[in-house]
Amino acid sequence: MTQALWWTLSVALIVAGVAGTVLPALPGTLFVLGGIVLGAWIDDFTRVGWVSVTVVAVLAVLAWVLDYVAGLLGARKAGASKQAIVGAAIGTVVGLFMGLVGVFFMPLVGAAIGEYIAQKDHARAAHVGLATWLGIMAGMVAKVVIAFVMIGVFVVALLV
Repeated sequence: MTQALWWTLSVALIVAGVAGTVLPALPGTLFVLGGIVLGAWIDDFTRVGWVSVTVVAVLAVLAWVLDYVAGLLGARKAGASKQAIVGAAIGTVVGLFMGLVGVFFMPLVGAAIGEYIAQKDHARAAHVGLATWLGIMAGMVAKVVIAFVMIGVFVVALLV
């Protein structure tokens, strides 16, 4: 494979990874990491060395942890039941089939339905749904920011 094709694949992985930071079906930061490692490998790790790759890998792990912890923290802060957390997870999966609006709002609906099933209280269900959703959105924003920091580390390493 020519070097141009390898670079095209590297960039495609990074772009798919950025999309994956907001689309739960794609492992966003893993794709960004893969594209960056491929880019470093193409150049035999001369410009993008192991220090840069290690920093990017640590950032990818941090983004992955934040993605899961943020929603749970929002749910826990609101005192969500296990049913609410399961509902948020189901809502996330269902949202994948409903486009971007579904991806963003079905976790809220799922958490609220789960909490309502557990507590039979409309106001509490709405509160827990919103808190869980806010946690998930905070995690998503953090994941997007971290993905762009990863890309920034890569670009700086390439150019310096």
